[in-house]
Amino acid sequence: MSKDKAPRRPRAETPKGFRDYFGADVTERKAMLDAIAEVYHRYGFDPLETSAVETVEALGKFLPDVDRPNEGVFGWKDEEGDWLALRYDLTAPLARVAAQFRNDLPSPYRRYAMGPVWRNEKPGPGRFRQFYQCDADTVGAPTVAADAEMCALLSDALEHVGIERGDYIVRVNNRKVLNGVMEVAGVLDPFDPERFSDERGIVMRAIDKIDRLGDAGVRALLGEGRRDESGDFTKGAGLSGEQADVVMGFMAAKRDSGAATTARLRELVGASAIGLEGVQELEIISELLAAQGYGPDRIVIDPSVVRGLGYYTGPVFEAELTFEILDEKGRKRSFGSVAGGGRYDDLVKRFTGQSVPATGVSIGVDRLLAALRAKGRSGAAAPGPVVVTVMDRDRMADYMGIVGELRAAGIRAEVYFGNPKNFGNQLKYADKRASPVAIIQGADEAARGVVQVKDLVLGAKIAAAASVEEWKAQPAQTEVARADLVAAVRRILEG
Repeated sequence: MSKDKAPRRPRAETPKGFRDYFGADVTERKAMLDAIAEVYHRYGFDPLETSAVETVEALGKFLPDVDRPNEGVFGWKDEEGDWLALRYDLTAPLARVAAQFRNDLPSPYRRYAMGPVWRNEKPGPGRFRQFYQCDADTVGAPTVAADAEMCALLSDALEHVGIERGDYIVRVNNRKVLNGVMEVAGVLDPFDPERFSDERGIVMRAIDKIDRLGDAGVRALLGEGRRDESGDFTKGAGLSGEQADVVMGFMAAKRDSGAATTARLRELVGASAIGLEGVQELEIISELLAAQGYGPDRIVIDPSVVRGLGYYTGPVFEAELTFEILDEKGRKRSFGSVAGGGRYDDLVKRFTGQSVPATGVSIGVDRLLAALRAKGRSGAAAPGPVVVTVMDRDRMADYMGIVGELRAAGIRAEVYFGNPKNFGNQLKYADKRASPVAIIQGADEAARGVVQVKDLVLGAKIAAAASVEEWKAQPAQTEVARADLVAAVRRILEG
């Protein structure tokens, strides 16, 4: 008779496309979010936390590059048969909140939100299924002054977290201008907005890839399609050569100044009413930003910005980091985009049936953290807690009294809870915790009313450079009166 097989043990591995965040990652992210929240608060925005779960109906079909509402999300049916899903961004939940609580909220409603979002997409290098976003939005303001404010807010937020002026640029465009260009190119019918919608979607996604694919790659997508290096074929918009020339001219419309760029855009949109309206809005945004001191060293008009999401209806903006980094193959490349947003006047309308103007910006937290690390402005190892070592098991109350006193003084500290038999293991533990200080008190020190305070940072430096005799002298360890413990530890930490 065969023995029953032991139950299979689960694999200890992170699901594909997800990752774990450890101490330093969490600490750095919180510090950055706090800095961004400070800027958002200064601009008058209030915090909002929405549920991580929304109905699929509320999320709608506005996911990037997908057509079906249940594709690209992590969804399931509840016990009542309703489809639910993890939120894929922080904007769709805001639209639901703005509609649900429209009689209670001020208008305009200015809110910011921070938290994880989930995308059920194919993961890849640097592309995860869960990531953090940090958004600010104004709902109920039809004026493009609200869009100009978003650009200013984004600029201030980047500088406040440590991205220096000159290392970034906020680029601004307007979907209405692009619509005007598409009208001139013959892929937008102002009397039938749904006509040519598939072609327009392909055109917008193609323009959005100009930095990665270059002119030739985008032109191929505007035409019959493009085959990449792996052999995969992407269907194109089917534009003729003349139509593609109009779109390519739009992307090349940027000039040395905002005024020259908008003048060129006026030429491109011709008599298109929607196109001319978009150009005028860009001119107003430029004027409002200039009045606040945001010049072309920080914010510029750039027709190549279109943003991939289909719900944008007016001005769109994107923050790009301009400094170079080395990729995994040692090649230099620009860091790229870390934030974006725009106007979406029809999103709340899905719930209310009435047009509700809205504009907002979203910062990619993980990419911005990576940028700060690349510039050496983040990623330094955070100091661990002071470790109170245990010399005598039966004196645990004394050690807890020491750690309690340190904590009451605002000093991060912990007692070693492992096996205290081997004192060397306690110091190894403190080293693994990146502890700056270890507290040592045996029975002899306790009887004399003193403690040993060991500067682990200085000790490590001496160990790396000093002779064995110097190390044995342990100049990094000093004996202080028990009553002076907090002051002695604070001196080391401050030093």
